[in-house]
Amino acid sequence: MSTKTTLIISVVLVLIATISGILLWNQMPEQVASHWGTNDQVNGYMPRFWGVFLMPIITTLMLTLFLVIPSIDPLKANIQQFHESFNTFIALIIAFMVYIHVLTLVWNTGYTNFRMSSAMLPAMGLLFIFTGRLVSQAKRNYFIGIRTPWTLSSDTVWNETHRLGGKLFVGAGVLSLMGAFFPRYAIWFVMLPVMGASLFTVVYSYILFQREQKS
Repeated sequence: MSTKTTLIISVVLVLIATISGILLWNQMPEQVASHWGTNDQVNGYMPRFWGVFLMPIITTLMLTLFLVIPSIDPLKANIQQFHESFNTFIALIIAFMVYIHVLTLVWNTGYTNFRMSSAMLPAMGLLFIFTGRLVSQAKRNYFIGIRTPWTLSSDTVWNETHRLGGKLFVGAGVLSLMGAFFPRYAIWFVMLPVMGASLFTVVYSYILFQREQKS
């Protein structure tokens, strides 16, 4: 996906999120439910203004940062080697943020007959799967990928870690999708695989680096 296409899609999505909040303003409570616990019960609130506009603001800032990264990274030439996948990732994560925002708006307008965790699972699973694909294609840089002292110090360690890490994150995404069949434990189908994949890749990169130093 080109940067121009990514920008257009992302801006349209943010506008949809913002306009939706404005149109639903009068239907929103003064204190907007903004956080749900592992039991799908609301355990956090914020004032209506922030409940309606905080997510679009954060998403806009994220989009700006993502678009700037390829030009400020000292290894920006490496980012250019997978920039199309990175651009697609930007559009997907913006879409994910807008989706969560829409779910929040729907909940706060009174349609509460759904489990928030179950509604989030398909989007989270797909996002993790594509993150795995992006990770497997990423070249060494300072912003995108599994950035440990050891991956940043060696192209070989970077490539090997990301080859395995990509598969692990795809697997984490698949397990997240499976959580839809176990709604009471859905959050654990997300948290445990992602945390496990993240921790394993950090340790794996250290082992690879030590092995490279001894060879």
